Amino acid sequence: MTGRPATREEKLTALALWVLAFVALWSTEAAVGFTRDESVYFAAAEGYSQWFRLLLHSPAQAFTDSAIVRAWDYNHEHPVLMKTLFGLSHLLFHDTLGVMRDATAFRLPAFAMAALVPALCFLLGSALYGRTAGWFAALSFLLVPRQYFNAELACFDMPVAAMWLLVVYCFWRALESTRWGIACGVAFGLAIATKHNALFMPFVLSPFALWRAWQASEGAPEARVRLARFVGLFAAVAVLYGLLVVFLGGPDAFQKKFLLLSPHTLFFVGLAVGSVVLLRDLKQVSLPVTRALVPLAAMAVLGPVLFYLHWPYLWHAPVDRTAWYLAFHATHNHYAWFYLGTLMRGPPFPLTYVVVKTALTVPTSLFAPMVTGFVALVGRALLSLGTRTREWVRMPTASEALVGVNAVTSILIISHPQVPHFGGVKHWFPSMPFLGILAGAAVARGCFALWEVLKARRPSVSPLAVTVPVFALLLLPALMYLVRVFPYGTAAYSELAGGLPGAATLGMQRQFWSSHVTGVLPWINAHAKPGARIYLHEVNGFSFRDYQRNGMLREDVRPVNSPFDADIVAYQYHQEFREHEFLTWQAFGTRTPVTGLYLDETPQVIVYQRPE
Repeated sequence: MTGRPATREEKLTALALWVLAFVALWSTEAAVGFTRDESVYFAAAEGYSQWFRLLLHSPAQAFTDSAIVRAWDYNHEHPVLMKTLFGLSHLLFHDTLGVMRDATAFRLPAFAMAALVPALCFLLGSALYGRTAGWFAALSFLLVPRQYFNAELACFDMPVAAMWLLVVYCFWRALESTRWGIACGVAFGLAIATKHNALFMPFVLSPFALWRAWQASEGAPEARVRLARFVGLFAAVAVLYGLLVVFLGGPDAFQKKFLLLSPHTLFFVGLAVGSVVLLRDLKQVSLPVTRALVPLAAMAVLGPVLFYLHWPYLWHAPVDRTAWYLAFHATHNHYAWFYLGTLMRGPPFPLTYVVVKTALTVPTSLFAPMVTGFVALVGRALLSLGTRTREWVRMPTASEALVGVNAVTSILIISHPQVPHFGGVKHWFPSMPFLGILAGAAVARGCFALWEVLKARRPSVSPLAVTVPVFALLLLPALMYLVRVFPYGTAAYSELAGGLPGAATLGMQRQFWSSHVTGVLPWINAHAKPGARIYLHEVNGFSFRDYQRNGMLREDVRPVNSPFDADIVAYQYHQEFREHEFLTWQAFGTRTPVTGLYLDETPQVIVYQRPE
């Protein structure tokens, strides 16, 4: 498991891929509607940016807890790295310079983060499996319609996938340089400041770091002793924290007595200082072992520090407010979700949900190489365990195992029957870049095998003569479907599902997050009477306001909260909300819609108008 530096050509290619992805997202975002979550984040980001105005004009007041709570309390169930970037971007490009529309200015940092994924996929895929694999992983990622759709949004699901990939890349590169190990800790801090998914990363990466350190210390007793001391330091701190919980009378008492001047803080400082001292001592004995352990120390120390520093809301009450944040996600609400004809309202959820949902939403021409690449990796690992079969295959390297484990981590977490299942596929996005790299590996092997066969018949044949047609065969169907379904990404279903009509027949969630209402807004703008009362089902007040602020909905129309108060109803087709359509029939005295959004003849949004 060695981290190879990227060549100059690879760096330039990665930069070009980042620019290409960024420009593609920026140039197409105007057609994408505002999801319920996104409009909440718009409002939060705008409020946060006002705190920075206060910071410039009255720093002393800005640092008071009352001023911080007033600005940062809204939507404090999520960290604020991305919302802060959204707000500062909006403050600069919309409020100050006036060069962007309202929503674009908010979304710009999200494009920059999402564009990191193709670039990093290329760098990691090329290093492990060659340029062909890197190119396929990079080009295929944003061709998945649901991934492209989420990349357009000022939300956290695509940014945390990018940050997860960045942390793994830094961790892998740390084996060649301690600076990359420190960068891994910084990236981890930024990742947990993006979304709580990243809190699982130390559990994924620690076994690889310890295994690498153990291998590197083989035959070096002094290095083994210092490795044991490093592990012992972490174990001792963990035991001390556990004893504190017991002796203080449980988690609540532990939380209340976690103060700046308390044993809790002393243990953390001891961990930080002890790690630095032990690693400096270890560096004199074995640089490879040191490099393997630096990422663990950096994540353990820099992660919590950066998380605290990035979020002003934590500054005056870090323990209580962090505990509330963690408890919120540990006990997250369950939302109703339609899956294979069953309306799931609570656990236990089907164990196969995530795998089936992925198979039915990722274009089949991309899903097939993902499965092939992952099965090939697992198959090689299993065959390499047997004495008779070991000679048949090449044992997977630790780097390949790192990719394989990260390819399934998010999937396994969400697959747990007690974990809330909603939101389409966005909650396991961190797995998708790694599955894309494994898909690239499978495609690269296939291209090479085909080239070998053709070369035997025609020695002058170029590898590109094989790679280009294979890429076209696999990528063009996904691109064509992406264009066909855009901008209604949450309705995208693959060929395995039979497309949108097949998914509807299977009893799958047709769409969610309310963004599809953009398909009927032009009709409402053209036909609503002046001052009309509009009920946009599943569209919250913030989104209604954002459609008007961005010129997508007439400013004279007014939002109402019930079909009985409305002149026009746009009903978002959801199995769990069918009664809203029945109520509209009752309120309007008609079952005949005036228009709607139909994708491949599948109803998504249905519009009713009150008869005069």
